Amino acid sequence: MFAVHLLAFHFTKLKEDQIKKVDRYLYHMRLSDDVLLDVMARFQAEMVKGLGKDTNPTATVKMLPSFVRSLPDGSEKGDFLAVDLGGSQFRAHQVKVFDDGKQSSQLESKFYPTPKEVIQGNGAELFDYVADCLSDFMDTQNLKHKKLPLGFTFSFPCKQTKLDEGFLLAWTKHFKVRGVQDTDVVSSLRKALQKHKDIDVDVLALVNDTVGTMMTCGYDDPRCEVGLIIGTGTNACYMEEMRHIDLVEGDEGRMCINTEWGAFGDDGALDDLRTEFDRELDLGSLNPGKQLFEKMISSLYLGELVRLILLKMTKEGLLFNGKVSTALLTKGKIEMKHVSAMEKYKEGLSNTKEILTELNLCPSEEDCIAVQHVCTIVSFRSANLCAAALAAILTRLRENKKLLRMRTTVGIDGGLYKTHPQYAKRLHKVVRRLVPNCDVRFLLSVSGSGKGAAMVTAVAYRLAAQRKRIDAALAPFLLSLETLREVKNKMRTELEYGLKRETQASATVKMLPTYVCGTPDGTEKGKFLALDLGGTNFRVLLVKIRSGRRRSVQMYNKIFAIPLEIMQGTGEELFDHIVQCIADFLEYMGIKGARLPLGFTFSFPCRQASIDKGTLVGWTKGFKATDCEGEDVVDMLREAIRRRNEFDLDIVAVVNDTVGTMMTCGYEDPNCEIGLIAGTGSNVCYMEDMKNIEIVEGNEGKMCINTEWGGFGDNGCIDNIRTKYDKEVDEGSLNPGKQRYEKMTSGMYLGEIVRQILIDLTKQGLLFRGQISESLRKRGIFETKFLSQIESDRLALLQVRRILQQLGLDSTCEDSIIVKEVCGAVSRRAAQLCGAGLAAIVEKKRENRGVEHLQITVGVDGTLYKLHPHFSRVLRETVKELAPQCDVTFMLSEDGSGKGAALITAVAKRLHNVGQK
Repeated sequence: MFAVHLLAFHFTKLKEDQIKKVDRYLYHMRLSDDVLLDVMARFQAEMVKGLGKDTNPTATVKMLPSFVRSLPDGSEKGDFLAVDLGGSQFRAHQVKVFDDGKQSSQLESKFYPTPKEVIQGNGAELFDYVADCLSDFMDTQNLKHKKLPLGFTFSFPCKQTKLDEGFLLAWTKHFKVRGVQDTDVVSSLRKALQKHKDIDVDVLALVNDTVGTMMTCGYDDPRCEVGLIIGTGTNACYMEEMRHIDLVEGDEGRMCINTEWGAFGDDGALDDLRTEFDRELDLGSLNPGKQLFEKMISSLYLGELVRLILLKMTKEGLLFNGKVSTALLTKGKIEMKHVSAMEKYKEGLSNTKEILTELNLCPSEEDCIAVQHVCTIVSFRSANLCAAALAAILTRLRENKKLLRMRTTVGIDGGLYKTHPQYAKRLHKVVRRLVPNCDVRFLLSVSGSGKGAAMVTAVAYRLAAQRKRIDAALAPFLLSLETLREVKNKMRTELEYGLKRETQASATVKMLPTYVCGTPDGTEKGKFLALDLGGTNFRVLLVKIRSGRRRSVQMYNKIFAIPLEIMQGTGEELFDHIVQCIADFLEYMGIKGARLPLGFTFSFPCRQASIDKGTLVGWTKGFKATDCEGEDVVDMLREAIRRRNEFDLDIVAVVNDTVGTMMTCGYEDPNCEIGLIAGTGSNVCYMEDMKNIEIVEGNEGKMCINTEWGGFGDNGCIDNIRTKYDKEVDEGSLNPGKQRYEKMTSGMYLGEIVRQILIDLTKQGLLFRGQISESLRKRGIFETKFLSQIESDRLALLQVRRILQQLGLDSTCEDSIIVKEVCGAVSRRAAQLCGAGLAAIVEKKRENRGVEHLQITVGVDGTLYKLHPHFSRVLRETVKELAPQCDVTFMLSEDGSGKGAALITAVAKRLHNVGQK
């Protein structure tokens, strides 16, 4: 018993001594966590360099865009072919993808050798060989009668400008084919395939094996957004935010980046970590000075590294009694399979003895222990370096998502990872140590990069079909210049109808006279009250106007809510509520006793008989108070004041908010003769020559016309541009068939149009995984402010997803892109239609003045114009395009409905006083 213990002690001591000896000898290959964190930081810096347009040319880590923009979502289906070139064998695959709700697929494969004369010959021979193998495979599978899409896995660095094109940057591994570098490998494959008249194959996607691995695993696990290969070569890819990829146009969504990390360190960035053995191995390789990181990691080189270390140790008398065999001197005699066998847990030492004996060496027990430990250090360093670079990618993903902690999946393939007895365990352990805030699942790619190429092709196929359907849904929102000219001309016709006595009654654009006959001239002064009713809030204002050198306007106001039950109650209740609010304000300001002149901004269509008489034509914007339509709103306000019997006011003018907007800007710029509201509602007013207004007596001077253009199209004249979504919004509104133009251009309705489109796209399975959530069914959930937020250029898709989540819509990155596109189509059309209408007005003004070229200012107000990121620009561009002879300045109005009402009252008082004199 004692003898057994003694023997065990001796062996343990022997093992420790040998391990220490090797540890000392290979000290530089043993990397601490601090060194690995430093490598991780260096790799992160290289990634940033590779993504930048200016820094990419000098970057060693090329960060190649793959043009793979989407992961599988489970709705892919059909038959796909894939060919896989780059490993030790060439492979052809047929992949059947079933849309059965279980995400199942079936793979048929055939392996072909890659003869040395082919992989080190010329390009034409290589691609002819690939085409011949594919033809043979299709024959075997009885597929020659079918037209099939094909994905091409090509495991070498390529520069891609689209999914089905790739220019070879450099051969790696043991490939060295002449005449292929800097050429498009897809077009070379297509040419070779054309020689086979009996097969019909459409090459849809060029895929790197790493990307293929990510896509294969992504089909099984939607969290998979990193692909990793550790085999003959090594590489990684991951899903990067488009906004960070300078090399590709566009900021929307994500794209898979093929890092080509094998070249990390080619600029000397890893020289402090490379040993004499790494340098010697590199000098003897097919591509000296290239792929230096790969040469420290991949299975193609690890066996050779072990051989070089053993050779030097033997020469120094540390192994095999200093006796070198011819086999140990021969390059390539130790391969990765030998290293893996030597590192096996139980039979490792006996395997080591056997392998060394085959190399004509005479190993002692000590030699076997030492050699086994050399293998461990070499393969462990490989796993450590791989883990450091992978940790850099995972950290970047987490930071892109702005998460403190992230769950993700890494799809992984490659012989070294799969067959080495310890490699996977070591890699996982080190990664988790380096990035403790990432919960990483490592998913082994079962069907390899071939299935991945088919999956990329399947996704491309799905996206192409989806794109067609999305384009079809949004096509009616794309208005040509010709269509917009048509709208402008129709608007012009309707404006004329509204001004003429015989057609005014049936006109949809009512062209209501406002009896505002002048714009401010700077002499206005005094204290004025203003009321502003036009939405869910009601304002009362006190406005002090000064004239002369110290010309200024001071305002004090208070906002009161109008409850829904009052908006849709009786007229008496509405006006009693208004008077209650006025009483509160007068009390608050301490001016209850003063009889001040008052301007009443009433932002609903009114037919006026004079400046202080306005008959309500019809409610809009959600108001439905009874007994008001056809009544004079000024009389209704006076009666409510009398009923209360607390104060008296001089109601001088009833004002539309659009007119108020024009007057506010007219106070600053005398050239302002048009007012535009682009907000909850949409409307325009402008100064018209009295001689053109047939419904008002007199031909001298000008009068402001409130067009009430929201009703444009109520006679069907723009039905050709109304979509099914517009019709749905109209039918579900409070006033079906009315205000059709407003329903296509104003903030109150744009969100609802978007919601209808989203429902339709979801029903078609193009959004939200085909699931219509409860919140999406709710009318009015999609407020126009969300359009403004979603379309903001500064907003990353992650934030778009958050907005959609607030609305109860669980969206993917792809969903967010589509939602953003829908919002853009709806708001762009609104701005263009608004611009077409405005172009008709400015053209009319130019003709009224009889000038070749008109300079005019438009006063603008409304949240859509002010807050939407693109509306104002598109509106201005449209006006310029449709009215090229008009130089239009747009001026933002400051409080048109409050300040404007007071200015109208002041101008009316001034003109009244002039008239009396």
